[in-house]
Amino acid sequence: MLPTPTPIPPAPPGKRRSFTLQQKLAFLAEADQAGNSPALVARRHGLNPSQLFRWRRMRDEGGRTGLEKNEPVVPASEVKAMQARIRELERLLGRKTEEAEILKDALEVARKKKLLSPSRSPGKGGTP
Repeated sequence: MLPTPTPIPPAPPGKRRSFTLQQKLAFLAEADQAGNSPALVARRHGLNPSQLFRWRRMRDEGGRTGLEKNEPVVPASEVKAMQARIRELERLLGRKTEEAEILKDALEVARKKKLLSPSRSPGKGGTP
């Protein structure tokens, strides 16, 4: 026969209970034992079974980090894809910044050589 654990008292009305990482891991370890189900363990401890399933999913997806922070953890493949996208966007931004600098320098050279009058330069209010 399984030992009867002491039930956790319910939270006062309008308040939520919070559990430490060690408590969550203990509940999950008990649910993972042969002959135990998450619903049975949840009932023993006065928890909602969906809470145990949620903690289990967070543990499986992100290790202790997701379980401790009570947040979903982004899979490593998504992180790599986002980092690659950021690198590509930074590269494109660098290229466009360089092109803008070259065009500014070319505009200055053209003005100095009087090939382009300041009144007719683009963006100065004149007609191109």
